Amino acid sequence: MEQTQPVVVSAREAEVLALLGAHLSNAQIAGRLHMSVRTVEGHVSSLLRKYGVGGRRALADLAGTASQGPPAPGRILGLPAARTSFVGRSAERDLVLAALEQGRLVTMTGSGGAGKTRLAAVVAGAAASLFPSGGAFVDLVPVEGESLLQAVASALEVAERPPQPLRETVAERLGRGRCLVVLDNCEHLLEAVTTWVEQILAACPDLVVLATSRERLGLSDEQTVPIGPLPLASDAEQLFRERALAADPHHAADPAVITDLCGRLDGLPLAIELAAARSASLGATGLLTGLGDYLRLLAGGRGAAVRHRSLRAVIDWSHELLDEEERALLRRLAVFTGGFTLDAAVEVTAAGDHAAVADVLGRLVDKSLVSRRPAAGRWHLLETIRAFAAEQLDISGERPGTRRRHLHWAASAAASLEASLDGDRWRDDLDDVSGDLQAALDGADRADENAHRLARSLARLTYARHFPGRALELFRLAAALAPTPGQAALDLCGAADTSHVVTASTGEAFELLLAAAERYRLAGDGDGRAVCLARAVETACRYPAGLPEPIPPARLARLLADATAAGDPAVPRVAAHLAAAAAWVPTGDQPGPDPARARAALEAAHRTADPVLVGAALDAVCTAAKNAGRLREAHRHSLQRLALLESMDHHDPRATAEIEDAFLAASTLAIAVGDLPAALTTARRAAGSALIGEAPFITANQLIPVLVLTGGFDQAQHHAEALWNWWRQSGRPAAGRTWPAFAMSMLLHGLRGDREEQRRWHRRTCEAVGPHNAHWLGESSLTAFIDLRLAVHHHDTAAAPRLVDRIFADSGGVSHLVYTRALAAELAVIAALPAADDHLAAVEADAGENDWALACLARARGRLHEDPRQVTASVEGWERIGARFERAQTLLLLPGRTAEGLAELAALSASPVRTGAALVFG
Repeated sequence: MEQTQPVVVSAREAEVLALLGAHLSNAQIAGRLHMSVRTVEGHVSSLLRKYGVGGRRALADLAGTASQGPPAPGRILGLPAARTSFVGRSAERDLVLAALEQGRLVTMTGSGGAGKTRLAAVVAGAAASLFPSGGAFVDLVPVEGESLLQAVASALEVAERPPQPLRETVAERLGRGRCLVVLDNCEHLLEAVTTWVEQILAACPDLVVLATSRERLGLSDEQTVPIGPLPLASDAEQLFRERALAADPHHAADPAVITDLCGRLDGLPLAIELAAARSASLGATGLLTGLGDYLRLLAGGRGAAVRHRSLRAVIDWSHELLDEEERALLRRLAVFTGGFTLDAAVEVTAAGDHAAVADVLGRLVDKSLVSRRPAAGRWHLLETIRAFAAEQLDISGERPGTRRRHLHWAASAAASLEASLDGDRWRDDLDDVSGDLQAALDGADRADENAHRLARSLARLTYARHFPGRALELFRLAAALAPTPGQAALDLCGAADTSHVVTASTGEAFELLLAAAERYRLAGDGDGRAVCLARAVETACRYPAGLPEPIPPARLARLLADATAAGDPAVPRVAAHLAAAAAWVPTGDQPGPDPARARAALEAAHRTADPVLVGAALDAVCTAAKNAGRLREAHRHSLQRLALLESMDHHDPRATAEIEDAFLAASTLAIAVGDLPAALTTARRAAGSALIGEAPFITANQLIPVLVLTGGFDQAQHHAEALWNWWRQSGRPAAGRTWPAFAMSMLLHGLRGDREEQRRWHRRTCEAVGPHNAHWLGESSLTAFIDLRLAVHHHDTAAAPRLVDRIFADSGGVSHLVYTRALAAELAVIAALPAADDHLAAVEADAGENDWALACLARARGRLHEDPRQVTASVEGWERIGARFERAQTLLLLPGRTAEGLAELAALSASPVRTGAALVFG
């Protein structure tokens, strides 16, 4: 129903709404508000119901206008928290801010240690008001080239939405309005960064990119702001004094000595901060003496610029002042690409117990060689220091052993995270270590069993983090690294499950399952082989549209026979998979699953207590009933499938295909029987799902048709525009899954009497379908329904003979949909066609399976016989299924209720009948 009263929400719901506006996932909201994910899901469902909108995206839009504390615009995600004061750089800050206002790509260049990261964070915070659609700060230090896009998506808190590629999902998020993306430390990823930046700026006209790098990206229209040393006799000395006071509150030094010292350090912020940290123990004069001696040793060195030699000098000098215990820990810590905990440091460095490592870490922090983030309980090395420490690790000969320990830690950490997927913090914890997990895997000895453990866990974690494309790669890698055929088979099954989500290709999943079956054969596991072969048969039969070419029935029968011979039917899991495959495999000329075998598959699935298996078996029972024309029975089974979803593991790719298919089948069947309230509830529940809710091509396709049928025109129009924008930004993909939503958008404008918008959406629908698939529009039952509904609406008696004959002369095809037949019969009545009564009788024979058709036929009978009782029954039928527009139009046929109907139409911004508008009883 349309909202007519102010929405009242609780304080907790207001908090959830605000975080939805910041585009956080349910798990992230749960972590912020210290509640369970299921509690968040309950609040989201309540908000969807109260606001009467179709999904998370619509709630996020509402958050900007709701009165209960919406999030502030221009939020730049991931900005590093400042732990010290910011000194100087006012001129560079103003230059960068001005460049961001005028251009779309700004690169701050400068040597390592110049303070580019800190300045970028300050600028991004100051510029937030320029970017109402927000953005993100992306730290590229731990990122490898192939992981760039995933790093950007994680920083933006964007999840992958297959089959939409991740690059398109990111582009969609950054294309919503004026956004800022900060790419920090680009120098080691110049090629990957340059390629992506060029593409994303072309795709998102309101996006601005701020990069920091030791060299410019080299793109056209790039504005470069050099970040040099701090000026002497001002900012450089101020920075030293502030950091020295932080290290020693009693610090006092001759200003001339500080000026001399800062000059010798060439005004480099990092060098000054490192030196200031030593002032507590040596004093400024001692620093000057020690640094001067050391720099004289480096005179005449080659290769690096003077500034780099000065920075290296101060790091090298600080390193020389460490004792051996401190040096050993520092160089071994270089193996971490990101932050690390005390537990991780103890395991990877083998530098003693927790107390000993904590003591040495504390001393390194005091000397500014290690930084600590107290709130996160983590330490990290600045990239410049990490590079120096890595050199020392190589010189020491300890790198191989340290890397082995790092790999073992990474495998254990990933397994621990995998075990905590039902908790509230795993996403943040994974984001903290993802760079290290990937680095450990990239540098692993492929013969090390820990590499396989890490690859498998990382695949599952990456999938749970909603990056299924990368997860598929990792499952395949895990299979290649597996130490035994049985382990490889498990990983190939994971790849097969994930491929269902990543692509629409059933063929890939089919081949992966066959490969897994072969690995099980090599392992001597007959039950595993039986399950994989049976699943391959079921996959090919349930999702034939995704196969590159049909699998011959004879081959499917052979595969099923091999599965039956391989497995033990006394094992419930094996029996259930064999029964499911037997239900779906073709038998004779019968399409779809055999009813008796489908029921047997359901009984076998129940014995496993596995909700995924039970859901798949219910799909077979449901499909068999639908094929037999028992739509209401199929609808009941589809609702039973939905009831299973809460008990499925939503982080498991095996469950995802069932979850998506269950939502789609339930929504489709609810519409097929005219149960519009159930269809709307299902579509909104799907939109609120973490798996589906961020995928416009799924949610809009389910929501728009039912919203149009119920008269929710404003909401339907909102979703249609969002879907159209998504389709354009995604590169105009093949619209087989989206064009029905576009076509229904055309219908809603026609029913509203807006011919211009109707024509615009007709053009959009044709564009989405494309010239090669134009026959879809002519052959589709949906097109026939739209033509008939508009003809009935406008009393188009001239078109009636052609439209009606097309439906009733066709024994199949477009006439199979009872909606179209009911409308065709009503149009025959309006046009006073001779066979109108016969057409009504023909439709009534099968209209009992559809509440919408029954209400339509009652209205048609009322028109034909001028019977107010039939029309009143029609009004009551429309009320029961929530079809506001149809109810309002039907009220116009009743004496004394026309004003009520006109008021309802006005509330829907819809028009009454324009042509032939004489009321039957008016």
